[in-house]
Amino acid sequence: MADPVRIYFLGGLGDIGRNCMVIEQDNRLLIIDCGLMFPDSDMHGIDLVLPDFTFLRENKERIVGCVATHGHEDHVGGLQFLLRDCEFPVYGSPVTLGLAAGRIEEAGLLDRTRLVAVTDGQRLDIGGFDVEFLPVTHSVPHAHAIIVHTKQGVIVHSGDFKLDLTPVDGRRTDLARLGELSSTVGIRLLMCDSTNAEEKGHAPSETSVGSVLRGLFHDHRDRRIITASFASHIHRVQQIIDTALEQDRRVALLGRSMQRNVRLAIDLGLMRVPASAFIDAEKISELPPHKVCVISTGSQGEPMSALSLLSRGESKWLKVGADDTIILSSHAIPGNEGNVNKVIDGLMRAGARVVHSGVADVHATGHAQADELKTYHSIVRPEWFVPVHGEYRHLRAHAALAVQMGTDESNVLLAEDGDVLLLDDRGLSFHAKVPSNYLFVDGIVGDVGTGVLRDRRVLAEEGVVVVIATVDGARGEVITGPEIITRGWVYAPEADDLLDEAEDTVRAALERALRDGVRDIDTLEREVRRATGKFVNDRTKRRPMIVPVVMET
Repeated sequence: MADPVRIYFLGGLGDIGRNCMVIEQDNRLLIIDCGLMFPDSDMHGIDLVLPDFTFLRENKERIVGCVATHGHEDHVGGLQFLLRDCEFPVYGSPVTLGLAAGRIEEAGLLDRTRLVAVTDGQRLDIGGFDVEFLPVTHSVPHAHAIIVHTKQGVIVHSGDFKLDLTPVDGRRTDLARLGELSSTVGIRLLMCDSTNAEEKGHAPSETSVGSVLRGLFHDHRDRRIITASFASHIHRVQQIIDTALEQDRRVALLGRSMQRNVRLAIDLGLMRVPASAFIDAEKISELPPHKVCVISTGSQGEPMSALSLLSRGESKWLKVGADDTIILSSHAIPGNEGNVNKVIDGLMRAGARVVHSGVADVHATGHAQADELKTYHSIVRPEWFVPVHGEYRHLRAHAALAVQMGTDESNVLLAEDGDVLLLDDRGLSFHAKVPSNYLFVDGIVGDVGTGVLRDRRVLAEEGVVVVIATVDGARGEVITGPEIITRGWVYAPEADDLLDEAEDTVRAALERALRDGVRDIDTLEREVRRATGKFVNDRTKRRPMIVPVVMET
């Protein structure tokens, strides 16, 4: 009997983001991706959301490395946080490592890792793991599927991919190698991208966006054109620059990440742009509108991004007006729709014309749609299948597609974050659980915990009531107060009668407790909190945060 293999899911199942999983073999751990997730609107004050690294921290001596499928933040953005507690090498394409290295360097943690560049089709021994890097097409250059040759057979992690037959760089998903593995040794387990499993048909080719952009540039040839795209979408940025140069426009890059990624792509030979094409941001206003193309960050409506600043009239480089056309060459990530709409409204209020994916085909997804996934399954023909990378509905849809394409329904497992799967001679089964909570990052504070987030939610939705009183413990009397200070519960000048009644109610409760012989301050504060909370809920049907402050003379 061959030794079993375990798969740990730490993030990415049920969410778009926080992608992180671990394969265990021979008591060694190989990490596949270590990403982050951007917060939802109800995560007040939170900057980033990470996977729960408890399992990895507790077993850090067993980690042999991390293989990164590609350079998007939801796959490599968590490395800088994990490397604070663990040391291990990171493997990926030069582009992937270049995008990941920026954040790791900013955190001062480059000395805690070794960045190992790999090539398409390369097969490496990583701490006892036989790992193959298969080229796939995605919305960032040089993405990979990860093939792990284990004692329990071949495990394929698809990475994020689509089947683009006419990619900008000519680098297609290597279906031939997948077919070779399937027809020879067989694929024991497939874990596959589920993002667009509900979308029928095929994803449009990235090259199709180029023709749309050329048409828009022609239609708006007498105007200044400002585009916004993901800074990591190198091929999209290349097409925008090519189109601008065809119209004899100079190109200005707004946003630090856009400038950094374009510089990286040029250094790696992934972009071909003459140096004379670029102008500094401060010179934008010196050129006529029809001679300028601005490429900006902020396609997701991030509040402090370059495009958001433009929409609010706060950019120090230029003011948006009636001579501007804004092209949002992207699609809003679920949860970001409100921010994106706010930016669009702001740009339109300033007089600009705005073109987005709702009115023109200015974006092509980087994730395979249903018919592409069917093709993928027909080639791979896995014995076992686990859908990954998506919300629960996406995972369910992908599971149904797998069954439709011939995988036995009993061999399709719907896993969740925290699940541990065991792959042994008998097959694949649920084995155990590991911690998988959200890890919230707030600025430099680090993990603020669910308790803090819950408090912030209460403060945002219900407000706060502070009750201050002074007592004489020796005589058992209330000396001053209670005084009630409120924020976000009721507007004090218009609620004097209600606040007076609240103070009388709390004072009566406090005096009653003192008459009963209560002198302990903590106990008195609990009584104040109870009385205040009951009054507030009875009279207003609200549950604000109650902060009692009882002082003793």
